Amino acid sequence: MDYTYTGTAHTALLESYRTDEESFQTCKSPGFPERQGVIKEVDSLRRLLFPACWNADELVGDKEAILAEINELGELFCKGIQPYSPSCMAGTVTKVLNALPEIRELLKKDVIAAYKGDPAAKSYIEIIRAYPGLQAMMVHRVAHRLYTDGQPVYARELTEAAKSTTGIDIHPGAEIGEYFFIDHGSGVVIGETATIGNWVRLYQEVTLGALHFEEQEDDERALKKDYKRHPDIGNNVVIGAGSKVLGPISIGDHVSIEANSWVTEDVPDHTKVFTNHPELERKSFDD
Repeated sequence: MDYTYTGTAHTALLESYRTDEESFQTCKSPGFPERQGVIKEVDSLRRLLFPACWNADELVGDKEAILAEINELGELFCKGIQPYSPSCMAGTVTKVLNALPEIRELLKKDVIAAYKGDPAAKSYIEIIRAYPGLQAMMVHRVAHRLYTDGQPVYARELTEAAKSTTGIDIHPGAEIGEYFFIDHGSGVVIGETATIGNWVRLYQEVTLGALHFEEQEDDERALKKDYKRHPDIGNNVVIGAGSKVLGPISIGDHVSIEANSWVTEDVPDHTKVFTNHPELERKSFDD
């Protein structure tokens, strides 16, 4: 696949690297161990978006090296898209690559949200290299651009690859705001038509899913497509482990949902949602 990038993302990324705080370890990599088990697109994204964290020091300070890496990623994107939409392939790829500097700034905010939202987080580097939620969001923020530009199948391929390594299932159609953090992550599911505001934190096994499905009028065995099925989550929301938020409902701002809650109705702003737990029974071994 012969693709040549003609945009300015390499220049913008170079400037983005220069403005990083020291916490992002951008200037010099100490030589991290290599990590296998990711697809080529994800490996290239990691190098471009957090170069020194993934042993890509040669990108920092070298616009031509960044451009070469972008061209390699562009070729990978073209190969992925070609079977589905060969006619609009290059235009879509250039749009997505042009968005990389913006995506990088969003991911840096996700790193900050994780650091502020997890008492166990010791550094930004730990989050970038070891947190599955950040890895899933890196792929999602790119896949969402592909999805909205008319490439839903390839976008889904990328998110499914991320799911296989993180255990987090985010449909590329979901709209996710700034400072988003998934802690632990295993079993999290975010549906296609879900929207999420800023400063939202989810824990493991949370589902933002559909409650009911509509059937197509002309085929009772087929489910209807392309309609609102999933919840809208406001700003400054925390959803505890195991909670299920289902249907096209609205969760307001400054809402806290306790672990293992089942939510199928709108929740207003400044509300705590919790379940009534029965009292624990304790018996000694001698009883």
